[in-house]
Amino acid sequence: MLTEATVEEMFRSLINDPNRGEDVFDKAEDLLDEELRPESPLRHRLTVELEELREMAEKK
Repeated sequence: MLTEATVEEMFRSLINDPNRGEDVFDKAEDLLDEELRPESPLRHRLTVELEELREMAEKK
């Protein structure tokens, strides 16, 4: 299991890809599911952020 700091860094790296598509969102979601405990506040925060980014991408 990775540290929360490492998971957040990997998440940011994925999300900051200028050519991100649904596959990047899926990879970010898998990262959160696999590396963070369900009760983790970081997991909750990044999941909400991911949902918001997906909604913004759909509106474009």
